[in-house]
Amino acid sequence: MSIARLLRSKPKPRIAESPPVDILELKKEPYYIVASVEVGNSTTKCILTATNMKNGQTRIVNKTVKMTRDVRKPRPGEEVFAHTLCGTPLTRESVSELVRDALLESHGKARLSIKEDLNFVVRSTGVVAGFSSPDEVGTFIQALAEGCLMAGVPPRLMTPAMSIQNISPHFRAYCLMDRIVFNGPVASVFPPKGSTGVEIVANEMEGELATAGIKEGAKWTDVDYRNPCLSLDFGTTLDGRITSAELPYASTIGNFCGLAGAIPDALIQGTGLVDPQTGTTLDVFNGKKVKIDKHARNYARAIDGHITIEKVPLGRRRYGSVPVDPAAAEKIGVFLIGCDVGENGSQLNRLAQLGREIHQEKGLKTLFGAIDVAASFQVRRLVEVAMESGLVTKETTVGITGRAGISGNKPELILDEIGSLNLYEEPEKNVVFVDDGLARGAAVMARCMNSMGTPRHPLGGLRGGGCILKKRIDYEART
Repeated sequence: MSIARLLRSKPKPRIAESPPVDILELKKEPYYIVASVEVGNSTTKCILTATNMKNGQTRIVNKTVKMTRDVRKPRPGEEVFAHTLCGTPLTRESVSELVRDALLESHGKARLSIKEDLNFVVRSTGVVAGFSSPDEVGTFIQALAEGCLMAGVPPRLMTPAMSIQNISPHFRAYCLMDRIVFNGPVASVFPPKGSTGVEIVANEMEGELATAGIKEGAKWTDVDYRNPCLSLDFGTTLDGRITSAELPYASTIGNFCGLAGAIPDALIQGTGLVDPQTGTTLDVFNGKKVKIDKHARNYARAIDGHITIEKVPLGRRRYGSVPVDPAAAEKIGVFLIGCDVGENGSQLNRLAQLGREIHQEKGLKTLFGAIDVAASFQVRRLVEVAMESGLVTKETTVGITGRAGISGNKPELILDEIGSLNLYEEPEKNVVFVDDGLARGAAVMARCMNSMGTPRHPLGGLRGGGCILKKRIDYEART
């Protein structure tokens, strides 16, 4: 660590939060409106984003969040095809209705019409982390689609346009379909080569969306978050990617999997303040920062002692409950890094006991402080494993999103922990925190699938570099 860095004032984390946008501006400017519908283990969200096609910046129009545990119970004759990580039963019909209601509520609050104002829908799910077969995944995807149709979404808004004539005249000037076609990479990153990525780790698509979303969100900061980069999405389960520095398209050289928000959820479940099975930190956290004292730090070390972070061992079929295939990953050159408590969460009950002790001895604020510090340890250890494996260098930017990675004091604490690795001279210019990374990624994917972009404000390519449109055209001409 240099003397100059020691003498500098405490670095401030870069947190991307876009300003709101009103309906009058949406009607006036060329805003491409995308609905991100995601059914996760803890929450079901419909987030409406609007991307200004002049500058490529995406704003959050409306965020409708429901607890997935509140999905209606199965009715007679309905088949329960899967459960969430905390055991909530799911049927095709109940998931469809949950999606429908979220879409209708979100558009209603935003005063937008699904048929007239919406331009695209991207569907995703984090619940696949707990699935046991490809059939379950297929049923879930069908349920998501049916929910969209039930809400009145036209089918053409769920698949890529076949020609520029299928693009709304309002956006044809921003469509490059006559020059390039969508061939798989979102924000210039290929999924794990030789597969869709899902065969390697079940929630790879979430990692893809989160990476793209962090790239977009970083545009609201001074951090150039392009390839090579490392993304971490701290939902209930962990997902994310590590990308290479190739042009025009980078490769996915690493994936993250395992437990994330499930760790603080287990701690809170032990307090007795929430349901011991389905309760989450969202039920009790009010969004305010708490003071971090020595007690919080000591408890955080105890929490950290229960957490395993490592390269996913060969032979594991699940890691932190997430279906994985480390042998297939190794074969195609993808490094899997996992986070677990016991084996597939088998020791989460010990964290619940620890949460009860902390709450009884020092109170809820100290518990929240310990959770924040433990999360910063978790990020440092994940990045450390990637560094030791040669996947991360000083050229790699780190991006964090997800409820268990950006709330409370976590950004400041995480920045300190990454700084302790001596990877960067100025970590604050190489680490970015983004709200709603998955929803922002859905907005990026929608544009990529329809060959729409903003060359003057590129998301693809390398840090410090320019637009890669010509390189993409040359690449596609050769392949």
